[in-house]
Amino acid sequence: MNLQQLFQDFNPSKFVVHSCLLIFIALFSLKLDNQLSWSFWYIFTPIWIWKILVITGATVGSYIWWRFPHFRLEGEAYIHYKSMLISLALHLILLMFELLVCDKLDSGRHLWILVFIPLIFISIVSIAVCIWAVKHDRSFELELFCAVNVLQFIFLALRLDGFISWSWEVVFVPLWIVMCLSLVGVLYTIIFAAILLRTPEVNAQQRKSSFQSALGYTFLVIPILIFQVLLANKLDGDIKMSYTAVASPLFISFITLIIMSFNAKSGNKWWFGIRKDFCSFILSAFPLLQEYGNISYTSEPRINGLEMQQQNEKVDVRNIKKADLLKPVLPIISIELPD
Repeated sequence: MNLQQLFQDFNPSKFVVHSCLLIFIALFSLKLDNQLSWSFWYIFTPIWIWKILVITGATVGSYIWWRFPHFRLEGEAYIHYKSMLISLALHLILLMFELLVCDKLDSGRHLWILVFIPLIFISIVSIAVCIWAVKHDRSFELELFCAVNVLQFIFLALRLDGFISWSWEVVFVPLWIVMCLSLVGVLYTIIFAAILLRTPEVNAQQRKSSFQSALGYTFLVIPILIFQVLLANKLDGDIKMSYTAVASPLFISFITLIIMSFNAKSGNKWWFGIRKDFCSFILSAFPLLQEYGNISYTSEPRINGLEMQQQNEKVDVRNIKKADLLKPVLPIISIELPD
């Protein structure tokens, strides 16, 4: 096990977000099944932790940005900092939506269409953010998710308020389209990985990377599709399952995302003002880990005493043979011939 290689491509932002969402979905499912009697404000605790980390990270990063102006000359510092501010703005609007949702579930004093207004606004703004992110080679998973689901958010709000009486299978039509496109992408990654496995010119690292990508996207998309089918049937009353059982495929997807965060592209370096990769930051913050950062651990088969003795004898024989070959060859009897 190589500690440095493990954390070299680790993305702490994705790890925190996906972990918080996984815990939130578990708590929310238990709440809907009446297994928990907590208030929704407590159920949303993982979401609040996520947003607190975002606000704190952006605040610390901004302080270091203005406190040490010479740090702005480091590589793409301006792009990283601008990306952090854009992400902070979107998260603040998303926080407004989450507060309205929590208040609606706890008190029921708002229309759902009013609750979804911040999310619809984020979806529209995210289109421009995605274009900017592509131009500057920045990640935009959250923005892309909001941008492609703007119509889905509108349908959900109208259905929850009773303005439309469609079945939930029809309400989820925009999401069905997105999932179909995702399945096409998964099929492409599987075919591409199979081609690379059959191509001898490709090195082992590329084969391994393509295989891991195909496996990861398969375990990501397929469970989400299963969850969507179960949820639509559950809301339409076609099946009798608990919400925890319905959400169980979603747990697989988020666990897959958490695992994939260890092999994801490095995130923004200006969160909390660390200005470096997470691995380098951890090694510099904890000097004791530097001793183990370049050490690899491999498991070797254990051998008993007899096998070890036989191996030593073989080594001795080889050494003796090598020593004999290096000795000069001299005649046993020296015969002097007359002139």
